Amino acid sequence: MLLRRMAAALISAVAFVSVLVAGSAPASAAPRILYYDTSQAQEFAAVWTQGAQIWNSRAANVRLQPVTAGRTPNIRIYADNGWPRAQTTSLGNGRVWMGREAINDGYYPPRIAAHELGHILGLPDRRTGLCADLMSGSNAPTSCTNSNPNARELAQVDANFRTSVVTVTPRTYVWQPAA
Repeated sequence: MLLRRMAAALISAVAFVSVLVAGSAPASAAPRILYYDTSQAQEFAAVWTQGAQIWNSRAANVRLQPVTAGRTPNIRIYADNGWPRAQTTSLGNGRVWMGREAINDGYYPPRIAAHELGHILGLPDRRTGLCADLMSGSNAPTSCTNSNPNARELAQVDANFRTSVVTVTPRTYVWQPAA
């Protein structure tokens, strides 16, 4: 009788610990897929694909893929003569522009693409001026060719797409040099 009680108590304890451990670690889920459309990106289509690949090679909870026939894109990509910018409508959705003004001023196109996609992924501008900060955008010097998110930026994007609870207020971000 005592042996049965001890065995039952041990089984209960193991089950309880298993529930605690399982509850503390998030379940591994497939990354959220966002589709982008470069059909209006003109000469910058390949640069936007490179920007998507930068995020895909680092972020675990989100993947950017070219839109396929019959699917509505989450991200519409354009080119114009203004400054690069992003217009978010919700987390993972919006429009981005590669503005030729920044290219003409000497900014690195893959950095611009990765930066503007960062806004769609929920990151705000952080005008630190540091090349190591992707979201410092045009505040970094034109000589900056770092197109990779730093650890903080990457962690925020992965957290944003860990669940669908995070919301992003619709907003427009414009890449402009510091005054």
